[in-house]
Formats: sequence, C-alpha cells, structure tokens
Amino acid sequence: MIGIVMFFVALLMLIFGFPVAFTFGGVALIFGVIAEGPDMFAFMPFRIQSIMENVTMMAVPLFIFMGIVLQKTRLAEQLLEAMGKLFGGVRGGLAISTVLVGALLAASTGVVGASVVAMGLISLPVMLKYNYDKSLACGTICASGTLGQIIPPSIILIILGDVLGIPVGDLFQAALAPGLVLIGCYVAYILVYSWLKPESAPALPMDDDVSSRREMYLRALKAIIPPLALILVVLGSIFAGIATPTESSALGGVGALFLAVLYRQFSWGMVYESAQETVKITAMVFAILLGATAFSMAFSYTGGDYIVEEVLSDLPGGQMGFLILSMVAILILGFFIDFVEISFIIVPILAPVAAALDIAPLWFAILIAMNLQTSFLTPPFGFSLFYLKGVAPPQVRTMDIYKGVIPFIIMQAAVVISLMFAPEWYGLTH
Repeated sequence: MIGIVMFFVALLMLIFGFPVAFTFGGVALIFGVIAEGPDMFAFMPFRIQSIMENVTMMAVPLFIFMGIVLQKTRLAEQLLEAMGKLFGGVRGGLAISTVLVGALLAASTGVVGASVVAMGLISLPVMLKYNYDKSLACGTICASGTLGQIIPPSIILIILGDVLGIPVGDLFQAALAPGLVLIGCYVAYILVYSWLKPESAPALPMDDDVSSRREMYLRALKAIIPPLALILVVLGSIFAGIATPTESSALGGVGALFLAVLYRQFSWGMVYESAQETVKITAMVFAILLGATAFSMAFSYTGGDYIVEEVLSDLPGGQMGFLILSMVAILILGFFIDFVEISFIIVPILAPVAAALDIAPLWFAILIAMNLQTSFLTPPFGFSLFYLKGVAPPQVRTMDIYKGVIPFIIMQAAVVISLMFAPEWYGLTH
C-alpha cells in the first residue's frame, strides 16, 4: 500500500500549495528510498536523457513561442473589434463574436490564460457598455477562452500524444469534430438566450451607409484572414502529411513572427521577451515532467500501479464503468491541479487499465482532453474563473461569473457524454 499512501501524500501537498515539480520529485525520493533504497533511481539519468531527446515534445516550446508572439501582436484586440462589427447587428452578436474569436485564438495561440485575460479586458467592457447580462458575458468569455484545451494545436494534445504513444497528427484531427460541435453549441445557446431575453443581449446600432459598411467588412477581413492563414498553414501541413507536428510548430513560430511584422508589432525586444517567457513556461513543463517521471518510477516499484489496475479492472460495468469513474476522477482532480500534472501523473496510471479493457487510445485521449477543458470552468476552483475575475471591472461579482459558466459546463458535459456513448458521431471508434 506504500504507493497509494505516496499518491495521497503528494495530492495533499499540492492542495496545500507546494510547487508541483518539487512535490512529485521530493515525495518520490522519500518513499522510493524507504521502499527500495537509493538504487531505485539508478536509471533516472537515462530516463531524463530520453525525455530531452524526445522529438514530439520539441513541439511544446515552439507552439508556446508561437502563442506568446501572437499574444503580443494585439491579435486578440483586432479580431474582437472586427468580429464585433460583423456580428454586432445581431442579438447576442457581441457574445457570438467572442466565441468565434475564442476559437480562432485557440487554434492560433492555444494559451487558455492569455485568451481569457485578453477577452476579459477587451470584450467584457464593451458587452457591459451595451447592457449585456453580466452572467452571459462572463460565461461566454470563460468558455471561449478554454477552447484552447481541445482545438488544435493544443499543448495538452501534444502531451497526451506523447504519454499515450499516439501520433499527435491523429489527435489533432480527432479533436476537430468535438471542438466544432462545442463551438456550435455555444453559438446556438447564445442565439436562443438572446431570442428569449432580448434585453439581456441587445443588437448594436449599425451604420446604414453602404460605403461605410463595405469599408467595415474589408477591415474585418483584413483582421481575420492573416490568423486564419496561419492556422491553415500549421494544421494543413500536418493533416496533409507534408510536415510532422514538430516541423509545423517551427513553421507556426516563423508565421507568428511574420504576422508581428504585418501588424507592425515586430521588434527585437518583443522577440527577446517572447523567447524568455517561452523558456520559463517550457522549463516549468519539463520540470513537472521530470518530477512526474521520478514519481511514476517510485509508484511502479512500490506496486501501486498493480493495485490501481486490479481495482479499476474489477469495476462493475466493464469499459463504461471504468470510463465513468476515471472521467469523474479527472474532473475532480482538475479543480486542484493543472492539466500538465494530470497528464504526466494520472494518465499513465489509467492507460494500462484502458489498454487491458480494450479502449481505443485515441478515443480515451480525446475524452480526457474534453474533460480537462470542463475542469477549467467548474466552480469554485476553475482556473478560467480566476483569470477573468482578475481583470473584470468591480461591478462584476464572483457569483456573476459562477452563474454564467453553469450553462456552458452543462453543454460541455453533454458533449463529453455523447463522445463517451456515441464516439462514431465524431468519427472515432471504441
């Protein structure tokens, strides 16, 4: 039982706020030495070397760099202004434009925190100015910002691909359909809500001058086409088999710099700052990965994986019983710890059981990614809620944000359930 005790000690330390990488590494070292002695970690240098030589994981810093550069080019601001003008004449148009911009930002930057903060700073004041319901506005921004978890190129999909041994290109393709269904659900909900309560999401007054409207459409296209072109180049090169995800991430980094030049935001200072932030985030991800590697070694050596596999394999309901329990566990853990830790610690424990129960790895990976996206939204600990609260005006209360995300959580849960019970709708197999 020492492995199980070790797991709960690590979880308790995380809840108390200890740094993730040091928690996993430190707990593994203490329990590993108690159980087997220092010799347990003799092969640790070889594991570290294999992690550093992993070509798939090279895509992580490159996509992070692409996202940070695009974040510094005022891309979100220009997209929101353009989309707001295009859809402003429709009831709920500002909220719909926020969803679509969230999807574009997800496909071009993939950074949840940056997307939520950008839209919170730019879109929320405009929606409040035009008397949008505060809960609807907050819920739309939080839900749209978390689309970066599922819409490729998503960092979590790259990590899951490496952990589960699935080609990242296949994961990107499999994630497209659920992501698009989720966007469609959000837009449909906003349209129905604004039809039932017109005063909660009013249409903006539009200019009747034909030449002014033509100029507005041209400006909108100029703002939308460059990031769309980048998305098509990055994802298209993967789907067409021209480039691997790692090669396309390098292409994305160059494309982001090109857009910075196009938007007249390029400077060597900006490149230096972006590179510095990329190194910090990448170092954090790989530090967690090294701590997680030590933890999984100690967990396996102490027999914790056998206990977990035995318990989960004997669950009533077979495949579906295991899936329901594992999805609920991941959702709850997502309240307290980040998706990186869940991917490196929890997923390797669950993967052998999923394989033993003959669950398709691709289907399992997409379910996990969708589930982790939901945990970003769920009160009271959802990370997106904290991001938005940090930049929201004083009149927006925490309860407004909590109330606003509930319909979007229900929609996400519905998509996860449909993905669980009818994967063929999304082109996936059991």
